[in-house]
Amino acid sequence: MTLLPSKSLLLFTASLLPASLLAAASPITPDDIMRFESLSKPVISDTGKTLAVEVSPDRGDSRGLVKNLSTKKEFSVKGGTKPKVSHDGRYVAFVDKVPLLASEMASAKEKKKLKSGMVLVDTSTGVELRYERVKSFKFNDTGSHIAIWYEAEDKKKDAKAKDKPKTSKKDSKVDDYDKGTTVELVSLSNLKSITFKDVTAFNFDKSGKHFALAINNFAVDKHELRLVSLADNTAKIVHRLKQQQLGSVALSDDGQYLGFTAGDARQAPFGREYRLSLFNIASGKVTPTPTSKEWTLNRYATLRFSDDSQRLFFGRVPQVSQQIELAKVEKEADLYNQDIITGERELRVWHGDDPRIKPHEVKQYKKELKRTYLAVLHVAGNNLVQLADLQIPDMEVEQQTRFVLASSDLPYRKMITWAGFYRDFYLVDLNTGHKIPVLTQQSSDAEPELSPNEKFVAYYQQGNVFLYEVANDRRINITKNLDVSFADEDHDYPSNAPGYGFGPWIADDSGLLIYDKYDIWQLNTLSYEAFNLTAGKGRKAGIQYRLEGLVDDKGYPSVLANNAQVLLQGYSDISKGDGFYQAQVGTAGVTKLIAGDYKLKVLARSEDAKTIVFSKERYDLFPDLYTAQYESPQKATRQTDLDKQKRAFNWGKSELVHWTNGDGKPLDGVLIKPTNYVEGQRYPVLVYFYRFMSDRLHAFPQMKINHRPNFAWFADNGYAIFLPDIRFEVGYPGDSSVQALTSGVQHLIDMGVADPQAVGIQGHSWGGYQTAFAVTKTNIFKAAVAGAPVTNMTSAYSGIRHGSGLARQFQYETGQSRIGESLFKSPQKYIENSPVFYVERIKTPMMIMFGDKDDAVPWEQGIEMYLAMRRAGKDVVLLQYQDEPHHLKKYPNKLDYSIRMMEYFDHYLKGKPAPKWLTEGEAYTEYKKAG
Repeated sequence: MTLLPSKSLLLFTASLLPASLLAAASPITPDDIMRFESLSKPVISDTGKTLAVEVSPDRGDSRGLVKNLSTKKEFSVKGGTKPKVSHDGRYVAFVDKVPLLASEMASAKEKKKLKSGMVLVDTSTGVELRYERVKSFKFNDTGSHIAIWYEAEDKKKDAKAKDKPKTSKKDSKVDDYDKGTTVELVSLSNLKSITFKDVTAFNFDKSGKHFALAINNFAVDKHELRLVSLADNTAKIVHRLKQQQLGSVALSDDGQYLGFTAGDARQAPFGREYRLSLFNIASGKVTPTPTSKEWTLNRYATLRFSDDSQRLFFGRVPQVSQQIELAKVEKEADLYNQDIITGERELRVWHGDDPRIKPHEVKQYKKELKRTYLAVLHVAGNNLVQLADLQIPDMEVEQQTRFVLASSDLPYRKMITWAGFYRDFYLVDLNTGHKIPVLTQQSSDAEPELSPNEKFVAYYQQGNVFLYEVANDRRINITKNLDVSFADEDHDYPSNAPGYGFGPWIADDSGLLIYDKYDIWQLNTLSYEAFNLTAGKGRKAGIQYRLEGLVDDKGYPSVLANNAQVLLQGYSDISKGDGFYQAQVGTAGVTKLIAGDYKLKVLARSEDAKTIVFSKERYDLFPDLYTAQYESPQKATRQTDLDKQKRAFNWGKSELVHWTNGDGKPLDGVLIKPTNYVEGQRYPVLVYFYRFMSDRLHAFPQMKINHRPNFAWFADNGYAIFLPDIRFEVGYPGDSSVQALTSGVQHLIDMGVADPQAVGIQGHSWGGYQTAFAVTKTNIFKAAVAGAPVTNMTSAYSGIRHGSGLARQFQYETGQSRIGESLFKSPQKYIENSPVFYVERIKTPMMIMFGDKDDAVPWEQGIEMYLAMRRAGKDVVLLQYQDEPHHLKKYPNKLDYSIRMMEYFDHYLKGKPAPKWLTEGEAYTEYKKAG
């Protein structure tokens, strides 16, 4: 079926339904939401012949869906999640997840033993092969084989232990890090397999020639490299070591080299030093690579050959040492040994000059333990060059042959606390390690791009796009003469406005595509002139054009041929609808292919074919999957029909509303009308918001139980839902939010939709803050639910984001909270924007929700508001969900909150009897634990 225009598609869908079904739709319940299926993680084969996707209910077991696009055959795979597809599309592999019932019925101890499996599906026949206890699996790039890596066997007493080789007590203590498990290599041409035990690492080459494995068994001193020739599935041991634990392995694509690391197996893995060697596959010769006193390898050194097989990249560290071990009390005198006693202290010292505050340092500790510093081995000359160092530690490796981009945030780690994130950027010469400074104190969100042929670095600063010409060490502002800003025109934060980013490069570094808010510009890197590729039609029509559907060429920058035809997605600021358009590199102008009142999302692209996968949705149209040729998305074929779930229910409509804010500025919002809406009748309204919401006009409602109100459920329960845009003023985020909210609600009242005595408001996080603040300023809301709100900016300013360990100060000075200055410079602004100081003004009942392990907002913020309202005699309820983070994760808690939210609004906005928990509260109770 080809993709129809939206009105035709709607009529076509409706015509499939009998009138009796339309009239007798069931009301939506939480049970319906829990069972409602959604699509996620679609993948398509490189050849464009096979589509696979995960189909998941909100609660329950997922299934895999496989479609052979050539034969039109379709298969459903029980328990299938996270699909991967072979190159030619002949096979699809899914994670075979543990069934929810088995997980729910298991004890905590039993749950640890439950392991997912894998299911391999033949897309020509639908035949399934299931494998148990699989920890990972991988197709090789050519699709000829799949490697299946199994979990360790259950730790059970082995009745035949006496037959095993006897080892000393010391030898039997093998670190789990050093223990290998079984790998099965399956040939997809005949499904014959080879099994290898004690595998600690493996790798395919990209050309489909070889498969390499590192096999380690300390108990019998077996440490060997094995190499499989994929052409005939023959395996052989190519290298053996004595008491040398093998680490990482990598294969060059030219079939010539196998790189590997190895270290003394008698050393504990944490402090084991490794050495890199190259094995010549043709000659069988092993060549150690150069070493130095300054740099060595540890267990985290991963290996990666460049695609041309000329360079081997890996990480090194300045030194390797064993983990510090604290002394223990072993004799009487130790009881009075001050070093031993104080060694058991539990202390963290916070110094004023620490680069990172302690919680952030703690959160980064494991990452820093695994940090390595990039080096490159030039294979032909066995020449090793250290690229990264302690001052410039971070590098992005693509497929360039001369330079690599590097960066460092070290000079700015202290100022992260209040100013946000910055980096210095460098070009590093792959042949010498020489570093060329490119940018100083650049925002971490504005990373530069190195051109594919390494002639230029493109970057954004202060509203303009620049080119750094590498050969001549010259910088050119390439947008200064264009009559448009390349800075975010909607930026309302107390920080420099970011840019809109870059598109692909043009072949041979001859050009680059760059974005303003609406249009796409093509830069000529020879003349440094730019022309408007979309001919200014974006700004004129209010359509934001962006390139879509490009091949994800892993490891390479995106490159377009001269005169290439490209697919654009266009989002209309006016209608909030999407379209697909076509443009040609080098020629100004766009051609509309399809556009309308719906949302389009490109989700996948085949690497070798020109097939794209995209979804199309409206509030009343499920985002099913479509496939089409890259040049002609208007001729799409619909591949799924999960919209049929929606047809069992009456469904509301969404519409765009416009009004004028109190400051005279126009605002947009989304109004979702109740099912069976009657013109002229007034309805209770639920206001849900955050910042910009009008772009959700054509979004299908998320059919999930979580911390948000479920729009379809509320609409079917007689509510109108209002999603207003909020535009903030720096220094006055609370007041600017209230101005937008109240003017928007008044507009709904004036429209005759909203019952002025039945308007509720719900927000979470930043929306929760605005909710709590709004009720201190207006009585227009008759009930409020604030999830995880900041309520006291003076105390939250120096709080900690426990998820990252970062201080919250930067959020207020440069980020979302938009105060723009420190607490010490503008204390009054912090007070004026804090609802806790104005609780005596509140006349609106409020329910506050927090998880007491909130990793973003200190949950004590909820306690402050609760205690202040309680002291002031206000109508307040606090829901404390135990051991929950910023967004509820445990399903019982998500469902409980959703039900209480509905009960709360039903009582205050519809006059239904209050539930007992709302009138009497709930006493603390401890329950007997299940056996």
